[in-house]
Amino acid sequence: MASSNPSLFLLTVNGQIEGANFPEYDSLYCKYSYVYGHDWAITTGLEEGITQITCKSSLSQTLVWNFPLETTFKSTNPSGWPQIVISVYGPDVFGNDVVRGYGATHIPITPGQHTKTIPMFVPEPTWRLQKFTGWLLGRRPEYTDPKVVAQGEGREVTRVRSQGFVTVSFHITTKDMKKMGYDTGPSNPQTAGGVDAF
Repeated sequence: MASSNPSLFLLTVNGQIEGANFPEYDSLYCKYSYVYGHDWAITTGLEEGITQITCKSSLSQTLVWNFPLETTFKSTNPSGWPQIVISVYGPDVFGNDVVRGYGATHIPITPGQHTKTIPMFVPEPTWRLQKFTGWLLGRRPEYTDPKVVAQGEGREVTRVRSQGFVTVSFHITTKDMKKMGYDTGPSNPQTAGGVDAF
């Protein structure tokens, strides 16, 4: 017998990391991971992944991955709503894999189809000597844990430079959020792109 008062709700994320625009770079791949609060857990799907390497075509400057995302989360409250963290890597002039950009965005809260363009950035060295030796040795500044991008702590002391964009599409489905008292529908019901499913 099903309970009429659920103790948790589900958030299903389907979609894809569509591609990126990095005008200065080619032959890039991307890693993704989710960051979420203590009350959240993944019930199905992967918490992190890595795409294939993609190159620009002669007709377009866009890098295309079309890498699938399929994850379901469960939680008892919306605090710590999941974010996706994306790190893009590619070769430097010496063939070393170096970071080409970090970015993060919250998973959309409303059910339905969403597309987000995530601005990417890279950490910058503090001194010019560090920049030169980093270039010479193939050791550019990077985060030891890319998930720090989704947190606010310590970010104010990091010097960064904007560099490129990544496009991610989401199809969001929720279950039992309304039963727990959370309204995630659009403010205008005529523009609803999805429903509280199941």
